[in-house]
Order: sequence, then C-alpha cells, then structure tokens
Amino acid sequence: MLNPFATLVTLVSFAQDRLKREEKGATAVEYGLMVGLIAVVIIGAVTLLGEQLLALFEEITAAL
Repeated sequence: MLNPFATLVTLVSFAQDRLKREEKGATAVEYGLMVGLIAVVIIGAVTLLGEQLLALFEEITAAL
C-alpha cells in the first residue's frame, strides 16, 4: 500500500518545481515585453526628432 504522506510530499514537491519554472518563463516574457516597449519608444523618438538630430550632427561635423 502507498504511504499517503509520501504521496502528498511528492505532489507538493512536483507543484513547487513546476511553479518555479513557470515564474522563470513569466520573467522572460516580461523582459521581452520591456525590450519591445523600449524599442518602440526609441523608434518613435528618432522618427519625431530625426530632422533635428540630423541638423545637430551636421553642425557638429562642420565644427570639427
């Protein structure tokens, strides 16, 4: 006959291991979303300020 306590301990251990793995996956997804959002912000900033940045770099190049 199976020991109910041993079965319970095994199930709890399995659940804890599974939850730990899922947290790691969720963290990776969160980091991926943050990187994507940062990329969108950078692209938006360069699009909006592109002409001004170009003029600034040309002015710096001429000064050098």
